[in-house]
Amino acid sequence: MVRVKRGFVARRRRKKLIGRAKGFRRTVRTQFRRAKQAVYKAKRHATIGRKLKKRDMRSLWITRINAAARTLGLKYNQLISGLKKANISLDRKILADLAVNDFKAFSKIVDLIKKA
Repeated sequence: MVRVKRGFVARRRRKKLIGRAKGFRRTVRTQFRRAKQAVYKAKRHATIGRKLKKRDMRSLWITRINAAARTLGLKYNQLISGLKKANISLDRKILADLAVNDFKAFSKIVDLIKKA
């Protein structure tokens, strides 16, 4: 039987993975086994971090909307239920942006909600 040396295929696979471990500390960036474990763990943390980022942004938007609504005499929950009653379909991201950057437009929306 012919001897098969896994030359460039294995080297290419290892090199790609060690390239992903670039910037890690000590032997984690040079040793294949440790690099493989670290890259796997880093990917897992990145996935979790993306989910947490969405959660954090939503809570930030809610805080901004609540602060702006209270200056106009409404609470956050009254504002959201008023939006549904007035049939205004704006999400929290847009509302928070309006509250921070265009307060006049936000106050007009609140006036519509108070009428409804």
